[in-house]
Amino acid sequence: MVIDFNNLEINNLHSQTEFEKKVIFFLEEWLSDSEKVKVQTSGSTGTPKVFGIEKKRMLNSARLTCNFLGLKQDDTSLICLPVEYISGKMMMVRSFERKMKLIVKDPSLEPLKDLDEKVDFCAMTPLQVENSLDKIHLIKNLIIGGAAVSESLKKKITKTLNKVYNSTKIYETYGMSETLSHIALKEVFPKTDDYFTVFENVSVSKDERGCLQIFAPDLNPEILYTNDLVEINSDNQFRFLGRIDNVINSGGAKIFPEALESLVKKEISNEIVFLGLKDESLGQKLIAVIEGKKSDDLIKKMTEIQFEKSFHRPKEIIFVDEIPRTPNGKVNRLQLAENFRNI
Repeated sequence: MVIDFNNLEINNLHSQTEFEKKVIFFLEEWLSDSEKVKVQTSGSTGTPKVFGIEKKRMLNSARLTCNFLGLKQDDTSLICLPVEYISGKMMMVRSFERKMKLIVKDPSLEPLKDLDEKVDFCAMTPLQVENSLDKIHLIKNLIIGGAAVSESLKKKITKTLNKVYNSTKIYETYGMSETLSHIALKEVFPKTDDYFTVFENVSVSKDERGCLQIFAPDLNPEILYTNDLVEINSDNQFRFLGRIDNVINSGGAKIFPEALESLVKKEISNEIVFLGLKDESLGQKLIAVIEGKKSDDLIKKMTEIQFEKSFHRPKEIIFVDEIPRTPNGKVNRLQLAENFRNI
């Protein structure tokens, strides 16, 4: 299904899949007289919740992204993310705001499998990109969200796109449901930036905990306080260090699991999560959970990794068949930690 927002006739749209029905349902909600639409959070950092968001603020968010990427009327966009969440809803709102042609693809691990035409704009999860490397050259502007882009995926993207002449630009996003999707982007290809750059009229700073606070008056009249530990580079750039509620306190030393995961994923392609398990002597014992079959090769690679501190090396490596994820594909740290508490 293709929706032409420059010549929208909703009565002529006919769904053939359950996802297309949901897309049309949201479009009807968007075009209704209601000033708000309902959005569901992913639940990756707590209990999932549903809340209403003003349409005018969603339009402001859409403009920020479209302006940053230089998207224009009659460009082609592609949606392959669930419309229950802000990520999918905002893809539709951006297409509506900029009057683009929107290609609708069912959310799957291989959303570009049948794509043969060039697309100006698309948003995907890291796992979707991992399974679509042979097609990403067809996308001019690709944003990746829902989880951090691993070092191994960055290498695969660079290796794949360097083989073909193209103008593809790829960015990692920073945001959450409360910020109406992302408020900052970090280039992954062709450049590899260390810092996120925030959109116009968005300012960032740190609170007394060292966590990011965001002031984006076009999106929210109040300062938004996060639990994300960051390093501020300038008024409009920051680097994500990890979530404060994920910090592991082992023997008095604070350990940022996300930083360790980023380091390890330069050498290991498997999904890996660092956790702190209750320990009588250390308070928390650092462990590494690797998704996949136990492998001597993986264990050897782990032992060869040069960690910055000796206490960054996990006390134990555990292999699991599957790491739990939320419905939209994010690693569910809360559930994973709970699984180990119940053992």
